[in-house]
Amino acid sequence: MCDIRITIPEKGQAIINTIRNAGFEAYIVGGCVRDSLLGRKPEDWDITTSARPEQVKALFPRTVDTGLQHGTVTVMMNGEGFEVTTYRIDGEYEDSRHPSEVIFTPDLEEDLRRRDLTINAMAYNEEEGLVDKFGGMEDLEAGIVRCVGRAEERFREDALRILRAVRFSAQLGFSIEEETLAAAAELAHTLNRISAERIQTELVKLMVSPHPEYLRTAYDIGVTKVFFPEFDRAMETEQRHVHHCYNVGEHILHSLCHVRADKVLRLAMLFHDIGKPEVLTVDGEGVTHFHNHAPVSAELAEKVLKRLKFDNDTISRVCRLVLYHDYGSGASPDMRMVRRAIHKIGEEAFPDLFEVKQADFLAQSEYQREEKLERVEQWRKLYEEILEKQQCVSLKTLAVKGADLIAVGWKPGKQLGAVLQKLLEMVLEEPACNTRACLLEEAQRLLRLESRE
Repeated sequence: MCDIRITIPEKGQAIINTIRNAGFEAYIVGGCVRDSLLGRKPEDWDITTSARPEQVKALFPRTVDTGLQHGTVTVMMNGEGFEVTTYRIDGEYEDSRHPSEVIFTPDLEEDLRRRDLTINAMAYNEEEGLVDKFGGMEDLEAGIVRCVGRAEERFREDALRILRAVRFSAQLGFSIEEETLAAAAELAHTLNRISAERIQTELVKLMVSPHPEYLRTAYDIGVTKVFFPEFDRAMETEQRHVHHCYNVGEHILHSLCHVRADKVLRLAMLFHDIGKPEVLTVDGEGVTHFHNHAPVSAELAEKVLKRLKFDNDTISRVCRLVLYHDYGSGASPDMRMVRRAIHKIGEEAFPDLFEVKQADFLAQSEYQREEKLERVEQWRKLYEEILEKQQCVSLKTLAVKGADLIAVGWKPGKQLGAVLQKLLEMVLEEPACNTRACLLEEAQRLLRLESRE
């Protein structure tokens, strides 16, 4: 116990008071304690108690049975939910994923002992203060991720804890304690028993953390080999080229640090060069080349993201950015080129490419870096000018629709769509043509040509 004070939200404190007044123990526990001690705002306030689930339910007018088999009841307080879980001991983990049984216990220390990391195995209430039986506070102060008890046992219980240790290391900027790291490396192969959905969740949290480059740790201990072997190939592929100073994998890791912590952007950087090992060639002077790597990277990205059960929208957005991450990189753009690029790539995805390209260049060698970044800025300025002038770049903002063409004589069908595309092409070349009068005149001209044929 330590003389440390944590301010618990009023609703959470009311739940603790109600449970304690009924003669049971109750504490906030886990991540909310850790984050509070680090001066961070907790996302959730979980409560642990000696009361059984049915006893908790009897104390509050509104509860939700969110996980009774694990002792968890969600207590609703004025529309806000707080998870309240009974102290428990987990039975044998027969599949490296789930305990065979859950045994309720009246002992808080036994409940804390089953948790994965010391920094997640602390409890607190205002009366007893901080309950820290396994050195969590000491590890927080030292910046260390360490398992509770024997790391090998914790990882054998649930293999996902191996990836969680890397994830917490990345989120907090902590190092992983030596024994914990060694056990993680020894048991990394057991992650093959973990569902793709659970791995996806941890990977995303790692990617949007302050240190996405800590994925390197996952590679070093053999974790990526299990669920992302494509990355291992990238880490083993050299780039002997004036534009690069890292191998493919290290370039990817460095690029992650140069883009904001957005899921789609970070995943786009993770996959933008993942296809390079597939297309590697070496010329007579020993220089490596990766021609046509963007579409190959996009195909691999789709394959891996589907394997990890990502949703279709995320897959589509990430793969589009990967496919076009090199688009126009060597060109000095003009307004016409940028309009066509927006149309080709898509209005939603296009602005994200500036961040992707910038991150890519900043992770390369310094050779021509300033010129590359200046070209990105030229593309950005022209894009902003197109937005400001409200120039048409898609059928959505074309001054005529299909119904307008039908009104002047075109019949519904494929030909109608082809005519709209021709009108859009004209507008992409010359934005001033995007008026109803101009476009209908051209549509009528095309109709006359069609009728002659």
